Amino acid sequence: MSLNYPAPLSLAVSAVAQDDVSFAGPPHRHQNAQLIYARSGVVSVTTESGTWVVPPNRAVWVPSMVEHATRSHGPVQFRTIFVRSDAARSLPPSCGVVEVSPLLRELILRLVELQGHAVTAFAQRISELLLDELTFLPTEPLNLPMPSDQRLRDLCRVLQAKPDTDLSLDAAASRTGMSRRSFMRHFERETGMTYGRWRQQARLLAALPVLAEGRPVVTVALDCGYQSASAFAATFKRSMGRSPSGYFNDALRQR
Repeated sequence: MSLNYPAPLSLAVSAVAQDDVSFAGPPHRHQNAQLIYARSGVVSVTTESGTWVVPPNRAVWVPSMVEHATRSHGPVQFRTIFVRSDAARSLPPSCGVVEVSPLLRELILRLVELQGHAVTAFAQRISELLLDELTFLPTEPLNLPMPSDQRLRDLCRVLQAKPDTDLSLDAAASRTGMSRRSFMRHFERETGMTYGRWRQQARLLAALPVLAEGRPVVTVALDCGYQSASAFAATFKRSMGRSPSGYFNDALRQR
C-alpha cells in the first residue's frame, strides 16, 4: 500500500527587514522580483532608466534581474519582499510605484515576523493575500526618468545633483551642443517629459528626503531652486496632492 503524503508548503514570497542610520548599496540584481517598502524614512531606488524616491506610504516594485541600487536618506526602516519569479509572471515587467494600503502594510509586517519559522498554511495565505493586494500606481510623481543619450544623461545628472541650478532651456540646449528645437525634441522623446517638467520633477524628488528630516519648508524650497516657499508649496501640492508640511504627517498617520 502506498501512502500519499501532502506536498511540503513553500511560500511564493519572503521578507527581509533592515533598519539603519543610513544605507547605500551598490548596483545589484536578484533572481526574484522585489517590493521595497520604507516603513519610516525615505528610500531611493535607481535603475538604468530612472530613480524612484519612496516615502513611507509607497513602495517600489523591481522586477526579476533588473539591476538597481538602493539607498536611504538618513535613518530608515525598510522592508523588502522577495517574490519568486514564477509568482511574479502576472505582475508588471518594469519598475513602478505601489500604493501601500493599510492592509498591504500589515501583511508585509506580518510576513517579516514569520520569517525564520516553519512554513505554515497561515503563512502561505498571508503571502497569497499580499500578492493580491498589490496595487500599482502611475510612476509619476515619484519617478525621475533618465535619458539614454549620453549628452542629455550627463546634463540630467548635474541637475539632479544640484537641483537649485538655474539653467534655462536655451542654456541647456547649448550645453549639450544642440539647437533649442532639437534639444526639446530629443529630451521629450528620451524622458517622456518636457525639459521644464523634468526640472520640476527633479526638484520635487530632491525635496522629499529633506522634508522627511523635518527641515523648514522655506529652507527646502530655496535649496531646491524655488524663489519662495509659497511657489514651492503650490507646485508640491499640485503634484503630490498635499502640502509639503502635511505630506509626511499624513504618511505617519497611515502607519
